[in-house]
Amino acid sequence: MNEKTSFMYRKINVRLLPITLGLALVTLLPSCGLFNKKGSASEKMNRRGEVTGVPKRTNWQQNLPYDMVPVKAGTFWMGQADEDIAYTQSVLNKQITISEFFIDKYEVSNNKYRQFLESVKSGTLETGTPTTLKDPPQLNYDELKPDTTVWSTSFAYHYGDPLMEFYFDHPAFDNYPVVGVTWDQAKKYCEWRTYHQRANDDSDFDGPAFQLPSEAEWEYAAKGGKEVAKYPWGGPYLKNKRGCLMANFKPGRGNYIDDGFAYTAPVDVFAPNGYGLYNMSGNVAEWVLDAYATTSSSITWDLNPVYDVPSEPRKIVRGGSWKDIAHYLETSTRAYEYEDVAQAHIGFRTKMTFIGRSGSMDVKSSSRRRR
Repeated sequence: MNEKTSFMYRKINVRLLPITLGLALVTLLPSCGLFNKKGSASEKMNRRGEVTGVPKRTNWQQNLPYDMVPVKAGTFWMGQADEDIAYTQSVLNKQITISEFFIDKYEVSNNKYRQFLESVKSGTLETGTPTTLKDPPQLNYDELKPDTTVWSTSFAYHYGDPLMEFYFDHPAFDNYPVVGVTWDQAKKYCEWRTYHQRANDDSDFDGPAFQLPSEAEWEYAAKGGKEVAKYPWGGPYLKNKRGCLMANFKPGRGNYIDDGFAYTAPVDVFAPNGYGLYNMSGNVAEWVLDAYATTSSSITWDLNPVYDVPSEPRKIVRGGSWKDIAHYLETSTRAYEYEDVAQAHIGFRTKMTFIGRSGSMDVKSSSRRRR
């Protein structure tokens, strides 16, 4: 390299030096808070006695839990969708509004309920670092096990021994809905699932608790976004265009098998409704949060109604089951069972309230953050 060329390189380097130093300052100084005008202004205003809010609070966005689907807020007509053949007058029509929530895509399966039992039995509830929920729920393993004898005791002169022996314990039924659980046990599962998520989530803020859906939330979700829906798929027919039954129920006297299953079916069979929810009708009836009263629709509010009366032992079950006729599959049909009674045809699914902006459902996908 000759002297002239060397001089030109030195001249270019001298010109670039201020630019390089400037870029370095722009990169480094914000980390020191020197160019952070908003933070600086906020701190100055706070020092002058102004109120600007607590600084540096992490933006929080609610995650969509695994195997749940979001249901947007809306207004719908809750109540009678067809003839009231029993003339109960307990499903009077009423227009109500429901806020956003998440709900399980499937009924709670044997294997998911087994995870709950094993967690309680092994005493691993205190794993992780819960933020606001300091103490684990008080759960008794022996009081939470499903009652497998319901396969024989729920029916007169019925040979349910094979199911009594294998239904909950055998891996062949892992993906089938759990049954033989009371309303109280279903609520305990919700308590455990809430703690399990909060104790193992890396967020600084707890999300809402898991709960049984209210009766209104359940019916709103069952309709799948349709204005009028006798059944979750719309209706009014029980078969699709190919002549296949749309749910697992009792289609005729003494006939349980035409839908393909004599008893329950796996939680992910039959077509989902408009929200992507499986078996909102048939398979197993589902516990909801509300107590039962024929007059509840007339005394509850028209925004997120729930008839939560602890002193009433009758709790509502919805959706009909594998042993029920089509009337119980209707989205508006109400039935009840006593809260401490387990049956071979009753299961449940859970929900979580969404606490973001009303109407937006701006949530993260079902892909959970890395732990």
